[in-house]
Amino acid sequence: MSDLAIYDLDRTVTRRATYTPFLIHCAVRRAPWRLLFLPLVVFSMLAYVLKLIDRARLKEINHTLLIGRWIHARQLKPLVDSFAEMTVATNVRPGARAAIARDKAQGRRLVLATASYRLYASAIADRLGFDDVVATGSIIGLDERLRSRIEGENCYGDAKKKMIDDWVEKSGLLGAHGHVRFYSDHASDAPVFEWADEPVAVNPHARLARLAAERGWRTEDWG
Repeated sequence: MSDLAIYDLDRTVTRRATYTPFLIHCAVRRAPWRLLFLPLVVFSMLAYVLKLIDRARLKEINHTLLIGRWIHARQLKPLVDSFAEMTVATNVRPGARAAIARDKAQGRRLVLATASYRLYASAIADRLGFDDVVATGSIIGLDERLRSRIEGENCYGDAKKKMIDDWVEKSGLLGAHGHVRFYSDHASDAPVFEWADEPVAVNPHARLARLAAERGWRTEDWG
């Protein structure tokens, strides 16, 4: 029986969000002229705030603007690798490194569960020593080109819990895993917090801090 340690990525393991910085990283290195679309990125974010589009559509729009409608895997890989290296070097909380080392020493199976795209979250996870990744997928065509469309659901809120459930079943852990420790900074992960045996609110924003106080969940400051 394997105990699990499940981590959110953005603002939990990392200090700052990773999605828009990844897109900008790709644009700067591959097609700097796409930075001219940044005002449209801002408008799309405003449309999300006004609830004219959902988070999944927001991601697809910004991916199209800053990377393009498609990109071949061999063109994307060096961009993913350089972004992952930069993220691990400059954007990981010290407390996250300590928690990962502790959970690994305890023999836990380390899982990164994030709304970020698997295409770069996996590269970050590999460098930090995670065993598995549950993340937002991308559509890849028969021509091996990655599209600016999400495959399935955006791994956020209720969908994240469902995708973790699917991963548990596909990994043969249904009814067979042990204690589950879960870390996140955001109240959108409430479904996973409620499911976990040991929920830990990391550098929580105000709403999660209130929820953690009500539920008696532990909070930690990872710096």
